[in-house]
Amino acid sequence: MHPFHHAAAQPDTPAIIMAGSGQTLTYAELEAQSNRIAHLLRGLGLQRGDSIALMMHNEIDFLPICWAAQRAGLIFVAMSTKLTADEAGYIVQDSGARAIFCSPALTAVAVAATPALTPAARLCSGEAADCTPLAAALAGQPATRIADESAGRDMLYSSGTTGRPKGVRGALPEGPIDQVDALSGMVAMLYKFGPGMMYLSPAPLYHAAPLRYCMSVHKFGGTVVVMEKFDPETYLALVERFRITHSQLVPTMFVRMLKLPDDVRGRHDTSSLQVAIHAAAPCPVDVKHAMIAWWGPVIYEYYSATEGAGFTAISPQEWLERPGSVGKSILGEIRILDDDGTLLGPNQVGRIFFHGGGNFSYHNDPEKTASVMSEHGATFGDIGRVDEDGYLFLTDRQAFMIISGGVNVYPQEAENTLISHPDVADVAVFGIPDEVMGEAVHAVVQPRDMARAGPDLEAELIAYVRSRLSHVKCPKRIDFRAELPRHDTGKLYKRLLKDEYWAKA
Repeated sequence: MHPFHHAAAQPDTPAIIMAGSGQTLTYAELEAQSNRIAHLLRGLGLQRGDSIALMMHNEIDFLPICWAAQRAGLIFVAMSTKLTADEAGYIVQDSGARAIFCSPALTAVAVAATPALTPAARLCSGEAADCTPLAAALAGQPATRIADESAGRDMLYSSGTTGRPKGVRGALPEGPIDQVDALSGMVAMLYKFGPGMMYLSPAPLYHAAPLRYCMSVHKFGGTVVVMEKFDPETYLALVERFRITHSQLVPTMFVRMLKLPDDVRGRHDTSSLQVAIHAAAPCPVDVKHAMIAWWGPVIYEYYSATEGAGFTAISPQEWLERPGSVGKSILGEIRILDDDGTLLGPNQVGRIFFHGGGNFSYHNDPEKTASVMSEHGATFGDIGRVDEDGYLFLTDRQAFMIISGGVNVYPQEAENTLISHPDVADVAVFGIPDEVMGEAVHAVVQPRDMARAGPDLEAELIAYVRSRLSHVKCPKRIDFRAELPRHDTGKLYKRLLKDEYWAKA
């Protein structure tokens, strides 16, 4: 369904609650606001197929803007709030965005990134120079639906850690704005989305999964509680306060909650949780076991990408029988290939391809599109294996494989082991140049207490991981940093660390 149905059937039900400020939009208010924004966009001359950009923190206006674009047949491009003006300008130009919506704190970047736009096409959720306040722009707009509604969609850009990001472009949907889409059917089947659900979203809305899942909740008439920023204890308090039934997280959030003091963890009632979904990064087996022991069998996992070319899913019950698996495919046939393109059998490790999954292209980049395609489908650089029953297990990303003395080492195993040490808050393992071995396994650790960083903790951690893994997989040295370069969505920018060490060499 579409939010306009729920605005008619349950107008006073909260559609959006901002966790920090307490600001709330009911379904009636969401409908009216998205209609006003749609009229505003038409007034700016935007028609079906045109693009808008968002550079906004998690705030009350974010999702109404997306729903306005969806009902106006537009492409909405949600951008990271961490971009520089040059990076944001590239995305604005590449996507052809004809308007931009920004938060007050991001105005300077948004303005610098859009020299071709007039102040009228720069909409700010507050007061800012060279922008039009959104509230003022909407003051004279009607709350009724535009006459020429058609379905729009998002176009989200890759994180661009190895070059300029690419927009993942899908075809604009044909048909009415309330047609049932594949994601809605999937979440209803897998995760029991439905009326009355209370969904807690702790991640930035500009990322694919938070944005798409929040909008899916609105299709079912549920309430989305949006955290302005993730904090582990605040998250637990919100689950208890709002009796949260559904949520989506990333493994680093699990780690941060598990490392809270026992009395803090036990202070909050999480029994209302029915489904806690996680993805975006591999979850260490010990971490997931600990979460299931704490929250019960409500931890669901999937593996996919922004491109949507494939999708696997696994329930907590299945995972307990096959720890470490990310599930069986429900979109696309999984094929595992070696470096020569030979199809591999069960439990053989190679590159993961999805054959016959969803269609996509990289906007304005046919060469990039072709580079991830083959007769076996699409691949995104992940390595793994499939067991005899069709369950996929991830090994690592191909780009991070270490070749040490002729042996292939996947650093994810060492990372998963080190993160389970009580003194480790975050970790990255990668290869660095070595005159004898070609590459040596190296680790950078963010300790829970930076005062402990030094030779003693290094020796303790190396001994810890060597007691659990083959020595060839273990770091020879460990450096310490107060913080690792990790995206708000939980993705570790390991490439930045690796490039730094290789440049020094």
